Amino acid sequence: MTGTVVPAEAVAPLMRGIAVLQRLTVADGVSSLSGLERATGLARSTVDRITATLARMGYVRLDGRDAVLAPRLMELGNAYLGALRLPRLLDAHADALADELDESVSLAVGDRDGIRFIHQATRRRAMSLSFRIGDLLPAERTAPGPLFATEWGETEWARWHERRAADPEDRGFPAVPARSRPFAEVPSGPGESGDRDRAPRGAPPVQVATVGEDFEVRTEEARKDGWSLDDQLIEPGLVALSLPVRADGHIACVVSVVSHTSRHTAAGLRDTLLPRLRVAVAAMERELREAPPAVPAAPSGLAAWTGASKQELGREFIESLARGLTVITSFGEGRAELTLTEVAQATGLARATARRALITLEHLGYVTTHGRVFRLTPRVLGLGFPPLSRTSLPDIAAPHLTELAHRLHESASLAVLIGDEIQYTGRVATTRVMSVNITVGTRLPAYATSLGRVLLADLPDPHLPELLPLTPRTITDPARLRAELDHVREAGYALVDEELEYGLRSVAVPVRQRGGQVVAAVNVALHSSRRTAEECVRDILPELHATAGRIEADLRVAGSFRRVPLG
Repeated sequence: MTGTVVPAEAVAPLMRGIAVLQRLTVADGVSSLSGLERATGLARSTVDRITATLARMGYVRLDGRDAVLAPRLMELGNAYLGALRLPRLLDAHADALADELDESVSLAVGDRDGIRFIHQATRRRAMSLSFRIGDLLPAERTAPGPLFATEWGETEWARWHERRAADPEDRGFPAVPARSRPFAEVPSGPGESGDRDRAPRGAPPVQVATVGEDFEVRTEEARKDGWSLDDQLIEPGLVALSLPVRADGHIACVVSVVSHTSRHTAAGLRDTLLPRLRVAVAAMERELREAPPAVPAAPSGLAAWTGASKQELGREFIESLARGLTVITSFGEGRAELTLTEVAQATGLARATARRALITLEHLGYVTTHGRVFRLTPRVLGLGFPPLSRTSLPDIAAPHLTELAHRLHESASLAVLIGDEIQYTGRVATTRVMSVNITVGTRLPAYATSLGRVLLADLPDPHLPELLPLTPRTITDPARLRAELDHVREAGYALVDEELEYGLRSVAVPVRQRGGQVVAAVNVALHSSRRTAEECVRDILPELHATAGRIEADLRVAGSFRRVPLG
């Protein structure tokens, strides 16, 4: 919090709801309701009302006695990232640098006396970086930290000293190992900036607490050199080289190349990659200078929706919590700075309601005031973004497939196209004497399945393999199959009747990502004795379209500032 005294006009339900979201984030996205009760100190009835409200908003999913963060919650972090603009402008540069160097590359911004990641381009290795977008790290244990600290004043340094005294083991930074854990002995090359933070080779391991004692020295070195190193300050083996990306004379963000001591020493990382990193930073700074002004996107305007939800759910829906979180979504690309009037107009809230929400969010550190305008802070990313930033398409689809299977009492699946085959990446089966025996990972020929035809139909010129007759009803004529794919593309669904196997009937629809490209398909498969083809179109197809729409909505939110893995 920004102060110890809670403002008289603060919205208590909003503060309690944010506390629940914070605990769920620390718990990696899932917690029992009783666990939330213990962790927050709130009454169980209050926890129940908060989670019911968040579930109504689509921000959590209630799974038995557990509350699970849902992808739609990422719209809060997206509001900050959109307002910031840096990910939209610089992500491609960071990704290209990671590809060129074959090392992980990250972008980070300063967050009070810490640093918070806004982009990760991670290399997949046996030992790879586990930090996520939104993770918060103590400034003194990172390479970006000294660079940001070069712009600190007396207030920021005082805050850092206070935090160090109050939390000497960094328990408030769950993304990093606690300071009380000693370093293992890891060889360190001569002349590296981290040498003064560890014992000589062969000496007993030292406590990590020593890394903070010379942070001010490292900051002065960063001011002089223009770059900074992390030589295993977070954990043994992890080394990083950082350079600032400047805009309008100040550090906009810091780009870091992260490696392991099995590939580079800290000094070797600096000597080898610093010239290339400087070239990349120059390109990033040019991108920021030449970028056209952001075009404001349409805000959510959810005030009427929250009122309707209150009428429907009654006492279980906490309208002040929902409206307070809606204020965060009023910011975004082209809306980085908003006046109170603009926030009220964007959300449809009364000025008095918007003002109390902003006062609360400022007290909690999610909003700052600059004259008459308000801005979001990086702390917004701490509301669920780290655990959700690793969400894959099967993760997104799973609860929706479960609901579909339960509504229809039939098996539901998700699949992607791999060459000439489909691969099942998600599946919810029903218990029947006669059921479709398919598991996640199963591959089948695309041409003979409803899932495959939906996926093939989106390709401009799909390659067709040899079309083998799997049953007497299988389409084996290429011209006829291409005509069928044209029909699927126009109709928006595929129905396959006993072409893969006797007695198996299935219907599928596409799942599209932002921009309209088909990235997956969902289907319902059943024994032909349970529904005719006409009944499948009448009863199942509308449910499939609705399910695909819900998956696509979550995918758009989750994929706004990151690539969502498809498998």
